Amino acid sequence: MADKVFHDLLAQQNYIALAPLAGVSDLPFRTICRMHGASIVYTEMISAKALCYQNKKSIDMLATTSTEFPCVVQLFGSEPQIFARAIEEYINNSAFAAIDINMGCPVPKVTKNKEGSALMRDEDLACEIVRAVKSVSQKPVSVKIRSGWDKDHINAPAFALAMQQAGADMIIVHPRTKEQVFTGKSDWHIIAQVKKVCSVPVIANGDIFSPQDATSVLTQTGADGIMIGRGAMGNPWLFGQIVADRAGLPYTSPTCEEIFSQIELHLKMVCASTNEKAAVAAMRKHLFWYTKGLPHSAKIRRELSSVVTQSEVMVILKKYLFKENNDTK
Repeated sequence: MADKVFHDLLAQQNYIALAPLAGVSDLPFRTICRMHGASIVYTEMISAKALCYQNKKSIDMLATTSTEFPCVVQLFGSEPQIFARAIEEYINNSAFAAIDINMGCPVPKVTKNKEGSALMRDEDLACEIVRAVKSVSQKPVSVKIRSGWDKDHINAPAFALAMQQAGADMIIVHPRTKEQVFTGKSDWHIIAQVKKVCSVPVIANGDIFSPQDATSVLTQTGADGIMIGRGAMGNPWLFGQIVADRAGLPYTSPTCEEIFSQIELHLKMVCASTNEKAAVAAMRKHLFWYTKGLPHSAKIRRELSSVVTQSEVMVILKKYLFKENNDTK
């Protein structure tokens, strides 16, 4: 079934994915992005070792529902047998459509353990991990990589080919180096180079903030699909805009009413999974992203920074909306 999902999305040129975003791509946000047109979504990165140690927080991150299917689970780590064990114990019998191996995270607390993008400096270990995962996985396996460690060590094409030869079914490329983190500009030429050497599907990630960006990256790289990360933060409508643009249909930016309605739904979904105070705190970054760029957004964000209940959030938003509607009359 999972293989068919991948095949159908790729065959229809409809691989428009929500990226795995630490602290962002939880179940509510993934569900919202599917509602808005993402054809497939990825979980936050989850530690394979933490799963093997039965860490409750990590196990809870595996929560998934049919409303977000197809969803891919992303795992990170540095020990091949730990990956294999986590997959056998938690993933093979799950509803996830596929497994993605994180070899791109640039965060120091990850790379210092030879995890994430540090694996791009140890091709042999990276290959061992892919082979171990493939030996037990009942689902397709992808690998998410960066351009390389730094500007003097750009090895994405050769590394991607090695991952393919080790058994990876798909390669996802964010064409920044580990040292860049999210600064500078994505070098889409790197994606094109990976696509040139790999026969498995290649997915383009990095600096996709508009339907025009989506078209450009596919045209310039020949990639088989796209993955959107920061472009979706506060703007899940982007997925639907890309779908409309591809179909030659008009699309518009969301109105204040639509944004606030989305915030209310998102907040209710988060509150349903945890206590209200924790949910509102977790939503604060989303509130800032949703309201970024609106008239007088600095003021509304200041007010939202101290709220602790759903009702407080909605009172502020409704007050703002009332003022905006009266100002435009």
